[in-house]
Amino acid sequence: MEETAVNLAAVADTEVYELSIMHLFWQADIVVKTVMIMLIVASVWCWAIIIDKTMRISKVSRKASKFEEAFWSGGSLDDLYDRIGTHPSDPMSSIFVAAMKEWRHASNRALASNGGVNLYERIDRVMQVTLSREIGRLERHLTFLATVGSSATFVGLFGTVWGIMNSFTAIAASKQTSLAVVAPGIAEALFATALGLVAAIPATVAYNKISSDLGKLAGRLDGFSGEFSAIISRQLDEGK
Repeated sequence: MEETAVNLAAVADTEVYELSIMHLFWQADIVVKTVMIMLIVASVWCWAIIIDKTMRISKVSRKASKFEEAFWSGGSLDDLYDRIGTHPSDPMSSIFVAAMKEWRHASNRALASNGGVNLYERIDRVMQVTLSREIGRLERHLTFLATVGSSATFVGLFGTVWGIMNSFTAIAASKQTSLAVVAPGIAEALFATALGLVAAIPATVAYNKISSDLGKLAGRLDGFSGEFSAIISRQLDEGK
């Protein structure tokens, strides 16, 4: 009896080993294995993008708050521009620097009083272009998250279908209907679907969250551009 129990335990351990994740991967068909590798790489790349975007948006928001505090402190805008210099570190200060650079360029050429309307339009256009460029930089690689979120499940499903087809082929070749014959192949196939979900779910959730955060940031930057345009407009009117 003891020997039988030992043998059963050994068989159980062998079955667990054979159905381990690494064993399922190495014993999979070349097509299923390729699908698994693609999904694993896509998942790793998605997480790299998620971490990078989350940290970058948080950093940009903090710097924008710090810049707004300095901008609305009542100090000289020229002094603020000189402190920031020509290398701003966040989108909001980039918009400010672009506008001030155009303003100074016009003032140096004595255009502020002669062509105030055209100057205002140029400054507003420069701010909008800068805003679009900065948001575009923050949105880089987001399309990859959207693509993985919408297609990874179907890629995993393709691997599942292919693995199940191989399992039915094994049934036909062995002429046995025992579950033990098809269980490894079905397990490999379902593992591909699981990897597809592991890649798709975080990508979809992160894409929606990051897109929402970028939308709020874009609105914040657009609001600053509008307020700064109003300040420039008043100064141009006073200079007439």
